[in-house]
Amino acid sequence: MLLLVFLALLGSAGCPSTEPLSRSSQDPLFHGADRYDFAIILAAGTTECFWQFAHQNGNFFFNYEVQRATGIGNNRNILVTASDPSGFQLGASQHARGQINFLTKEKGFYQLCLNNQQNHFGFMQVYLNFGVYYEAFDTDNKQPEERKELNDTLEAIGVSTHKLQLHIFHMWRFYNFARMRKASDSFLLESNYNYVNWWSMAQSCAIVLSGVLQLYFLKRLFNVQASSRQKC
Repeated sequence: MLLLVFLALLGSAGCPSTEPLSRSSQDPLFHGADRYDFAIILAAGTTECFWQFAHQNGNFFFNYEVQRATGIGNNRNILVTASDPSGFQLGASQHARGQINFLTKEKGFYQLCLNNQQNHFGFMQVYLNFGVYYEAFDTDNKQPEERKELNDTLEAIGVSTHKLQLHIFHMWRFYNFARMRKASDSFLLESNYNYVNWWSMAQSCAIVLSGVLQLYFLKRLFNVQASSRQKC
């Protein structure tokens, strides 16, 4: 809960300056992990950006889903864009859930931005799952002498292990899809539950109030008729 409040305070300041920087020109940049999955809070009318490092000839994936939204109309649509290190936009999506996939043609940091400009009076909670993976088994960088030393058995084991890692990775992606849907459905059920309870309470109060008013006016009507007969 404290993490969500902290992210909301950061989001209220607009797009944060989280572009990766190094301490000096000679130090290598911090590349981070290859995959991330987390949820963030986007304040009303703000933009949040992230950067993901990727090598050339990689498979970049970016999945998102709006888990809950507040404000007038509860507009769940959000603008999501992905750009390459040169700033060229590679893909965009403007729905409550979506994904952007592309091949990385150059090495560098790819920018991912989420724009909540359509919702001016409420925040959004968005679940993100993005990263990069490489399908090719890298043996080209080895020296000819080292490749000669590798026998067929070890090379087959390496290829099989790499394929197994890819299969496990795709299983992990489908698992994250299920997590996103489950969390979104949970928030939707909770919202509908609160909506039904409040409207049921309001309708019950309206029924009781209308009954009391009917009894009051009927009683008053009979009192007026009784007093008029006494005068006659």
